[in-house]
Amino acid sequence: MKNMKTFIALTAAAAMVAASSSMVFADPVAKEDVKVGIIYIGDENEGYTAAHMAGIDAMQEALGLSDDQIIEKTTIGENEDCADAAFDLADQGCQIVFANSFGHENFLMEAAPEYEDVQFCHATGYQAASSGLANMHNYFTNIYEARYVSGVVAGLKLNAMIEAGDITAEEAKIGYVGAYPYAEVISGFTSFYLGAKSQCPSVTMTVKYTNSWASFDLEKECADALISDGCVLIGQHADTTGAPTACQAAGVPCVGYNVSMIETAPDYALTSSANNWGVYYTHAVQCILDGTDLEVDWTAGFDQGAVDITPLNDAAIVEGTAEKVEEVKAGLADGSIRVFDTSAFTVNGETLTDDYRKEGLDIAYVSDGYFHESEFGSAPAFDMIIDGITAVVE
Repeated sequence: MKNMKTFIALTAAAAMVAASSSMVFADPVAKEDVKVGIIYIGDENEGYTAAHMAGIDAMQEALGLSDDQIIEKTTIGENEDCADAAFDLADQGCQIVFANSFGHENFLMEAAPEYEDVQFCHATGYQAASSGLANMHNYFTNIYEARYVSGVVAGLKLNAMIEAGDITAEEAKIGYVGAYPYAEVISGFTSFYLGAKSQCPSVTMTVKYTNSWASFDLEKECADALISDGCVLIGQHADTTGAPTACQAAGVPCVGYNVSMIETAPDYALTSSANNWGVYYTHAVQCILDGTDLEVDWTAGFDQGAVDITPLNDAAIVEGTAEKVEEVKAGLADGSIRVFDTSAFTVNGETLTDDYRKEGLDIAYVSDGYFHESEFGSAPAFDMIIDGITAVVE
């Protein structure tokens, strides 16, 4: 899994991530004395966790840590097992403990007050800033940027299908296999849709939820149902190969998540959106080594190499896709392209304006013509169903 980033690329990317403060929160830790703990929701057989494992491997290589300095706990549920794992890792001498699933957050927050000298870092969460705990942190990537790019790949494919007469413009309907109706998932499928729409204006999308982060059978079942309902391309925020398996059997193009799906769907997998967690893990552990403060909320996208798409499948993509991908990635990195440009979508027929506020929050998420996703916290916040998308909640 160490092929996601080389030593040089990881170290350079991590150096670009500025800490929120230059304050020293603890004495530096000698490299030979540092211990890192990680709590995973799954294992190497599940794409999301496999991507985190790749990030830990990359951090280990970049910083030159030995195997006995990394303690990994796999298949830890979103329950008290997580709290037990966090306590155990702290007791084993870990100066920093990571957990990678949304439902792990509250259990990490049980451990944080008991081990004030240990830094607890949680992926996809939102409570660190309001917790009052100086050693509690949230981190996530701007994966919505990569989903947008993968949507561009999908939109180009739809255009080619229309031009070939395989479908009409009105039949350019995408299906999307989602995990849960959470903001993380909604933000992701909206980004994917907007990327596709930027190339194929007639596209629509139907979303079905599995209500599971990782279930091969449910993901395959959802994909099969969406294909039967007339969806001609399938995307996913789900962690197994269930949907691509269905697509290969049905002859339907697909876009995956976390890892390349070309091996599963060699004729139809276009690409996958993917995280490079090694950027954060390298940065966070370097902070421990240096004795410098960790951000309460951390996020990064194409600008720092924290997200990307997996290699394009030449057997399935449209000519010119690679060039368009590089153009869009560059635009996202320099800010000339905004995923949630409010001129590109409506909600119930209305365009979001600068006076938009999420219920219960007095935060100006919309300004300068776009929704500022992940700028007021690392966790995704976009949770509206925009026009053109139908989300089926069962």
